[in-house]
Amino acid sequence: MNRMFPNQWPSATDQQASAGQEFIGLSDITAFLRHYIGTVIACLAAALLVVGFYILTTDPTFTASARILIEPKLPQHLQEGGEVNLSLDTAQVESQIAVMQSEKIAAMVLDQLKLADDPKFNRSQAPILAERFRRIGAVLLDASGLRKSARFTSLWEYFGIGVPETPATLTDYQKARRTILIFSNGLDIRRVGVSYAIDISFTSLDPEGAARIANATADAFVREQIETKAEAAKEGGAWLEMRLQQLRTQMNEAMAKAQEFRSRHDYSVGDEAKGEDGAGAVPTLEELEVTAETYQKMYESFLQAYTNSVSQQSYPVADARVITVATAPLYPSAPKPKLMLAFGAVAGLILGIGLSFARHTFDWTIRSPRHIRDNLGVECVGELPHTSRRRESGRVDEVAKYPHSRYSDSLRKARTEISLAETSRPIKLLGLTAVSNDSSKSSVASNLATLYARSGLKTLVIDADVRRPTMTTRLLGPSGALDKPCQDPVRLNIVRAPGRPFDVLPSSVVDARRLLSPSNMEAFLLELTTRDLAAYELAAYDIVILDLPTLASGADELIVGSVLDGVVVVAEWGKTHVETLRELVRTLQAGRTPILGVLLTKARAMKSKHRRA
Repeated sequence: MNRMFPNQWPSATDQQASAGQEFIGLSDITAFLRHYIGTVIACLAAALLVVGFYILTTDPTFTASARILIEPKLPQHLQEGGEVNLSLDTAQVESQIAVMQSEKIAAMVLDQLKLADDPKFNRSQAPILAERFRRIGAVLLDASGLRKSARFTSLWEYFGIGVPETPATLTDYQKARRTILIFSNGLDIRRVGVSYAIDISFTSLDPEGAARIANATADAFVREQIETKAEAAKEGGAWLEMRLQQLRTQMNEAMAKAQEFRSRHDYSVGDEAKGEDGAGAVPTLEELEVTAETYQKMYESFLQAYTNSVSQQSYPVADARVITVATAPLYPSAPKPKLMLAFGAVAGLILGIGLSFARHTFDWTIRSPRHIRDNLGVECVGELPHTSRRRESGRVDEVAKYPHSRYSDSLRKARTEISLAETSRPIKLLGLTAVSNDSSKSSVASNLATLYARSGLKTLVIDADVRRPTMTTRLLGPSGALDKPCQDPVRLNIVRAPGRPFDVLPSSVVDARRLLSPSNMEAFLLELTTRDLAAYELAAYDIVILDLPTLASGADELIVGSVLDGVVVVAEWGKTHVETLRELVRTLQAGRTPILGVLLTKARAMKSKHRRA
């Protein structure tokens, strides 16, 4: 019996519909979220658990802030000359901030507050992972009330929950460096806008300690400026004192020479005191008096500078002052539970969506009619949702028990698509096959036969899957027609399925009569569908559905599909791999089997044209 292949080339309307489906729409996004909602929720829950673990195992920290104001001072000689505007540039302000962050200020604060010997200050603000697990264990045991029980004391000590670690012995140098490092990590100095005000903030586990350290840092900076100016004035005064001694000696010598000249010479100036060439000339009284007067003026000038230096050394004035004193904060600055939970939720959602997108990208299973059309070149004749019972393999009587369910409605649409398939003749001999044996192929064949029979067509179901006779087992029972001897002709072995409107040919008869051979099957089907044989007791069948073997049973058993009017491939949504389904399609095409399309079962996101209709 010669059969022509159905038209696999889509029409212009189908091409336009296919082009329209290339764009991602709201239904695609909804289907994506519906499928991967479990992954997104799992990532969200994991992120919230991590954030909760961090919040429960992290000690609250407090931040106290003090504010100082840097005031540029005018030199003394400029203050007497009228109004002069003096400003500090950014580099000068940043230099002052660098001084506040220097180890000199840190050492002054540590020495003043004795922080090197303070165990509360030297405790790490970020506990190690083992310490965090001990804390969460303590929280859980306290919440369950088991911590106070004596029977859990040994277990408590065994796991080390709540037992503090013994710090390692450190040298004095290591203690000093560790204390300075903790101080530097907790100190934060920032300029307030473009003003000369500077905020000095310190973060610590102790709120009062944070305020005390912030104030001590501000005081240390002011004290450092005073000490620096005093030291500079002291060094300048020492140099001026030495210079004054030199000038005093030179001034006295010049005045002594002038006095000696008056006592030994007259006040006339003659040429006889000079030599012929001017050598050995003796200075005159006027010259000696001018020299002495010059040294006297220099001495008086340096004496005034020395007086000012000594005055500044005794009462130095700093260029900065504290305008806001730090106080102990009432609320911790970190961690912030609400902010961290919001951040964890956003991070969990982003991670979940990203992981879902990665899974979707590397997922090569069939999940939409577009996947079937783009990867196989055949159309999808329908999408069937999950059945209400037995989600693993479906129910063979779903249509009979639930005629108005989504499954039944979708199967009716699929039956219409199969009937309207472009073939050379009406579909009377229909086959169903699949990739693996664990598919819902047999349940689809049974429910489809029920639909055909209820529409007034005399229907026969042939269980041709001899290696896995699911249809025979479910319709006729475990033994069913297997115990009955095979009659001749084969048509006499057809029995009525109990409680169903169609007939069944058991798989044992198919195996015994070798009906998987195309010639034997063609002769048998011709006998069933010919109405001219009036002598037969049974009338001819309007539709014959073959439950064909799967690809896993062997490609040679699928050759029988060449004698049928068409074959529908049953694929499972999210489980059937594209490559195995492509191999099945190639096998059917190699055996000249007309392929009507692919029927997608257990579809979670139905967005095909059948659903939109």
